[in-house]
Amino acid sequence: MTPSVIVGEDTMSTHPISRPTPEYVKEELYRRFSRRGLRRQRLRRWVRGLSWVLVVQLLSGTKRIMDMLLAMSGLIILSPLLMVSLVLLASHLIALERRPRVGRWCQTFDEYRFTLPDTTWGRLLKLVRFHRLPVLLNILKGDMSFVGPRPVSPGALSPRERAVRKRYDVRPGLVCLWWIRRRANIDYGTEIEADGEYVETQSVLGDLGIALRAIPAILYGEGVATAPDLVTILNIPIDNVTMAEAIEIIMNLLDSQHGHQICFVNADCANIAYRDEEYLHILRRADYVFADGIGLKLAGKLLGQEIKQNVNGTDLFPRLCQALADTGKSVFLLGARPGIAERVRDWIAQYAPGVRVVGTQHGYFSREEEAAIINRIANSQADLLLVALGAPRQDKWIHRHLHETGVKVAMGVGGLFDFYSGRIPRAPLWMREMGLEWLYRFIQEPRRMWKRYFVGNAVFLFRVIKERFTNSTIRTGEWRETMPR
Repeated sequence: MTPSVIVGEDTMSTHPISRPTPEYVKEELYRRFSRRGLRRQRLRRWVRGLSWVLVVQLLSGTKRIMDMLLAMSGLIILSPLLMVSLVLLASHLIALERRPRVGRWCQTFDEYRFTLPDTTWGRLLKLVRFHRLPVLLNILKGDMSFVGPRPVSPGALSPRERAVRKRYDVRPGLVCLWWIRRRANIDYGTEIEADGEYVETQSVLGDLGIALRAIPAILYGEGVATAPDLVTILNIPIDNVTMAEAIEIIMNLLDSQHGHQICFVNADCANIAYRDEEYLHILRRADYVFADGIGLKLAGKLLGQEIKQNVNGTDLFPRLCQALADTGKSVFLLGARPGIAERVRDWIAQYAPGVRVVGTQHGYFSREEEAAIINRIANSQADLLLVALGAPRQDKWIHRHLHETGVKVAMGVGGLFDFYSGRIPRAPLWMREMGLEWLYRFIQEPRRMWKRYFVGNAVFLFRVIKERFTNSTIRTGEWRETMPR
């Protein structure tokens, strides 16, 4: 074998490259396409397919075994309640109900539950979920699992739809990702998307994580579909909207003829407004105020005014960019440390290239520089102004200079720029599903955040409870100071 010569632009070097001989080619073709070679290839494919099936069955079998053991343990531990239920069934005080459900591979089964009377003790039993006790029999039989997509009635979700079909690859369960996200008020997508995400990432450890996340979700209560459009928490009127509705509101305001101010309020903002009359006055005169964080959900529940969704700026931002793409609307970024706004602009260019960013400016400017910055914003003819100066400074700044900037919508977005610039990582999704994003922020900056979260959150809840019991009639936010435009 002679070495081949490879000629570069400036140098010449020799590298031995083996060339297949005719005999080798003949042997390789015989090995691949002879009857014996084809049989070997079929055998290898069969072994690989069987190995994959065995792995899937092993994982499925592991989950099934765990479900059986947990269901049997639950029945043994709750055997006194089972005895009570048998007595109640025999005396016809309760009844065993069978509800048709669609299970794995679209097989129909009956989900068991108790029918309780509409009396005081019946409502009390329902509160402690006594009526769901028979579902342990479904899990023991293999109809259901502890973790899996929500069991649905026949015809509710057609398997003919490709996205829906995926959810029927696994057994339905008592808890699922959608159930957790609804209770944490971060159910921004659809149930079908959440089910598909679960099926694609399913594992025994993943199921354990979902089960653990379900514990705090129980305390948060059910998600809400209908609630007042306007609620009042600590004298702050809050527009009770979903994330999709908030984006629709912003997009409509961008087509208006004058400027509008939008504020986000979390527990810390409510505490500041409680002692800062100017800030409270601004919130009460803002065009829209959105509820941000798990603290507002808990406050709404305590006051009997359920919050529909956690409409925070960090989750709203990428969805808003998607809505803005290719509309011709422009954005100006103001705030955060030097260089941060530019990195947010780069993020938009990468993930939402159809959005026009017409200017950036850091938030460390003096009073003397303020007039020039306002002129820059006005001259840029931006439609949307995002201000990241921290509360309450950002909202006060917008309130004073909204008309001078000429923008249609201005929003105070707090630490949003830090997240999307990459300076500060955001809490992982599993922590947000547990309502523990505040804890993640505390771990990142304990010296700066400990007072806000451990003292501030307690003070906020105390004030909410005080409002609940000192006001005989809870206001539903039917008032708002109007600001002439």
